[in-house]
Amino acid sequence: MSQTEAHAHEALLGLGGNLEDPPARMSAALHLLQADDAVDVIAVSRLYRTPPWGKTDQDWFFNSCALVRTALDPQALLDACLSAERQLKRVRRERWGPRIIDIDVLTFADQTIDEDGLRIPHPHMHERAFVLLPLLDIAADLVVNGRSVSQWAARADASGIEIVSEDSNWWLDLA
Repeated sequence: MSQTEAHAHEALLGLGGNLEDPPARMSAALHLLQADDAVDVIAVSRLYRTPPWGKTDQDWFFNSCALVRTALDPQALLDACLSAERQLKRVRRERWGPRIIDIDVLTFADQTIDEDGLRIPHPHMHERAFVLLPLLDIAADLVVNGRSVSQWAARADASGIEIVSEDSNWWLDLA
């Protein structure tokens, strides 16, 4: 990241997909973000295979979370994530439906934002085991809505969720 560290903030991203080799797409997305001079990927969770949520008549998903340090503001970080999705050919067809890649900005520093198209912290992250289990790998002590990620994860239904990679280098190995 070429921007000065004094202007950098940490943010957590959630990544997922269930079409066309999701782990490769997630790896490519992280590499696209890392290539941005204003974004540095600091840590990545293990890779998880998770049952579909919301719309359950579709293939299982792969999910991961990443900690980034960025000189971008929250909206610009979201724009960078959406740009990566477009470069990887994401087409938005139906809510909670199948997708090639999905990148959500889960947190941005300690900010709370409620704007059209951008809500931070992500309003449902504490309810979804497919987000919480990867977050345990990189931000277990993060407090969201009054509880730590580890406390939320202990309450979440993690039925069927499988660890696919035993380390966080899975995204580098797919490069």
